[in-house]
Amino acid sequence: MKTSTESLSPTRVKLTIEVPFEDFQPDLDRAYKSIGGQIQVPGFRKGKVPAAIVDQRIGRGAVLDQAINDALPAWYSQAVQDAEIRPLSQPEIDLTKFSDGEPIEITAELDVRPPIEVPDVTAISVQVADAEVADSDIDEQIEALRERFATYTDVEREAADGDAVTIDLSAADKDGKPVEGAQAEGLPYTIGSGALLDGLDEAVIGLPAGDSATFSTELVGGELKGKEVEVTVKLTDVKERQLPEVDDDFAQTVGDFETIDDLKTDLRERLSRAKRMEQAAEARDNVLTELVDQVDVPLPDGLVSVEVSERRERTLQQLALAGLTLEGYLEDQGQTEEEFDAELERQVRESIVAGFILDEVAVANEIGLEDSELTDHVMRRAQQSGQDPNSYIQHVMEHNHVPELMAEVIRAKALANLVESAKVTDASGNIIDLAALQADGTVEEPEVKST
Repeated sequence: MKTSTESLSPTRVKLTIEVPFEDFQPDLDRAYKSIGGQIQVPGFRKGKVPAAIVDQRIGRGAVLDQAINDALPAWYSQAVQDAEIRPLSQPEIDLTKFSDGEPIEITAELDVRPPIEVPDVTAISVQVADAEVADSDIDEQIEALRERFATYTDVEREAADGDAVTIDLSAADKDGKPVEGAQAEGLPYTIGSGALLDGLDEAVIGLPAGDSATFSTELVGGELKGKEVEVTVKLTDVKERQLPEVDDDFAQTVGDFETIDDLKTDLRERLSRAKRMEQAAEARDNVLTELVDQVDVPLPDGLVSVEVSERRERTLQQLALAGLTLEGYLEDQGQTEEEFDAELERQVRESIVAGFILDEVAVANEIGLEDSELTDHVMRRAQQSGQDPNSYIQHVMEHNHVPELMAEVIRAKALANLVESAKVTDASGNIIDLAALQADGTVEEPEVKST
């Protein structure tokens, strides 16, 4: 088999594949055997029908057609390998020469990955936020824990700010007609949280259990988002929230700590690890953005178009699940649909180029994949999606997502390789050594060499 390549554009090639008829003979023999096994001829065992009888019964043309159709995928794969190209689309295959006993010629046009030169990452400098944990960060965590371990006591008084109450809500339009889907009973609510409707806090503060109040507001979700309605709220019970004192007893209640200082020390370490991980994520994003900005690479329009359509459809599905429309979303964002589509295409193009860069780095550095790395990645994806791991794995296998997940892991490793070579500093000017950062956010201490 002989393969020649013609460049039609920076992202599209034409392969011409020439196959001597004698090389085609094994495929033809297999086709005769396959067809012969499907017909019954008196005097011949099934599968032992001679080629001449098959020609007589079926016709040699039918055998040639089956043989060429069976052979084409392997020839195309071999041609792609011989030409050292990386396809980005399905080929448009044309059987240009095919006569019995004569050399066969096939052409295939397809989009391919353009050549790309990865910039020198050692020349890239990026800045990330400081990882310093302030006392206010500790205080915020302490307050969150106090909220978590708060106790609630029924009280016989009017509702006040901070109380935990149970309410019934009913919305009606200006004509007094109830709004469908805007009714709720037995709804728990913390006064002052602002988690439901504007005006609700003011309506219930000072209200005793069993009483009702009415206020005007705008609905914040669903098809009637932004519609002005009259809401009647009935207060069914009031509980006073009591926060624990910040002392050693509180620390012992929260966890295995002797003193409140032990708890604060643990919180500071946890926050430090989390902030270091945030630094690493920010560094990865910034380095990749710098590299993408420095690379000018043409992309096949078909590839971009397909990805844009898929992302647009996913966005519409997510909006629908949230009870929103594209029109409402665009209004909130202050965007036109044309601006939305343009931004989506920009993101798609940058994402494709970023993937090309990481693939090149992975090949150049011979970055491989361990089974345990793929397993860990699958488990993380299952956790992120909120699915049972076994169900998620079954879905991955049934829909052939394994290659996609493998690529994600390899690209992540390639990006880590790049970031470790770049210069990363925090906002205070300190150099960040991401190579020493462990998966749990701790920093590996340098080995002390003995003298």
